[in-house]
Amino acid sequence: MKLTALQQLNQAKVLVVGDVMLDRYWHGDTGRISPEAPVPVVKVSALEDKAGGAANVAKNIAHLDGKVGLLGLIGEDDNGKTLEAILTKENIESSLVNVVELPTIAKMRVISRHQQVVRLDLEEPFQLSHSQLLLERLKQEVDKYDFVLFSDYNKGALCAISDMIAVAKGAGKTVLIDPKNSDLSLYQGADFITPNLNEFKLAGGDISSEEALTSSARELLKTSGIGAMLLTRSEQGMSLITNTEKFDFPAQVQEVSDVTGAGDTVIATLTTMLGAGMSAKDAVEVANIAAGIAVSKLGAATVSPEELSRKLGQYLRETGEHYQTPFEEVLKHITFAKQNGETIVFTNGCFDILHAGHVRYLAQAKAMGDRLVVGLNNDESISRLKGPERPINPLKERAMVLSALASVDWVIPFGSVEENDTPAKLIEMVSPDILVKGGDYKVEDIAGAEHVLNQGGKVEVLAFLDGCSTSNVIKKAQLQKS
Repeated sequence: MKLTALQQLNQAKVLVVGDVMLDRYWHGDTGRISPEAPVPVVKVSALEDKAGGAANVAKNIAHLDGKVGLLGLIGEDDNGKTLEAILTKENIESSLVNVVELPTIAKMRVISRHQQVVRLDLEEPFQLSHSQLLLERLKQEVDKYDFVLFSDYNKGALCAISDMIAVAKGAGKTVLIDPKNSDLSLYQGADFITPNLNEFKLAGGDISSEEALTSSARELLKTSGIGAMLLTRSEQGMSLITNTEKFDFPAQVQEVSDVTGAGDTVIATLTTMLGAGMSAKDAVEVANIAAGIAVSKLGAATVSPEELSRKLGQYLRETGEHYQTPFEEVLKHITFAKQNGETIVFTNGCFDILHAGHVRYLAQAKAMGDRLVVGLNNDESISRLKGPERPINPLKERAMVLSALASVDWVIPFGSVEENDTPAKLIEMVSPDILVKGGDYKVEDIAGAEHVLNQGGKVEVLAFLDGCSTSNVIKKAQLQKS
């Protein structure tokens, strides 16, 4: 496996086609039983709307930095408008077809104390005529992408799936299917299919032994005209099966909180990694890791490149490779983190020679929130501030060292002449919840403090570790040299 592929995630161009829906959650506390019927009374305190179904698959790809488009069917109603607004915020290029006579599919859940009390489904199945409208939209959009992913929730959007696959393959695209129909021949021509164990059995798969599973999977691939199968096997992990090879991937050891949406994460990660240039085997290995991360979270969760990189720690130790979020992607990742309710902490500096004082300071800053963003003076800025002999280490190397620290989530350079070598403009772009500065500062003298306070955030000043500074490190080195 080459982790350089993680630096190329934005090269993945994926079109997701399928059953989109709105997932709506009412959160509240339960303290009594209704006098009208033997049911709990939930006092609603919060409402949360999320992209569901095929839209959740697209969201997973977007959060992995893939370039993703989405085709689906919605009604001309408020739920459809809400879903479109969510997709825009999630950086998804949606092209949803309006069906006047049917509602947008919505799953409405009442949650109390992390338990689902009841689910209400608002849906009417779409018909072949509606699916053919989606087929025509596919013909218009397919050339913009390299991969086409069909997410089938059996709600009718993919009634014309055979014709859709033919269009995608005719355009030279790699096709992946998350199936719901037990007749796999409907997906003839697909390159990958990702059934779970139950779907595999309904399609005719035999799980009585490992040999029977492999043999029946290959028979299904042969008779259905499909290239490869990624079989998700719950606690047994996953198996990638082709006509000639089989690779097994054990389940990642995680504390399982919620398996909702895990299948979406698997196929989204598989497709994105293929789009970034990974082999099928390596892409499945990463998808398996992503599934382990996803099920450790509540709800239909997504996985970030940073989380994948951390879980690939053993590989990093063996090869010395390191993943660093591309500078141009950081602001988008920060937005996703905010949407997930995470607290963003910001600090800045030159960090020319990393020392113990820096490490302690950054760890203290990270402890104040969920994610730490470090604004890093660029080389020209340091030269203006510290003199022509600085920096000792160039920007790229300083950023790599910082991003390797467990306390640091993202690094963003700053320091143009127009910015007067201060991070004020960058702080306005990040708009952190907490701004941290090291040293003997008054809050009103800290660049960006006014903006953070006006946005309802906090500004914290931390003391540096006595005797630790880059200047002292340089002086010691010069003395030893002399």
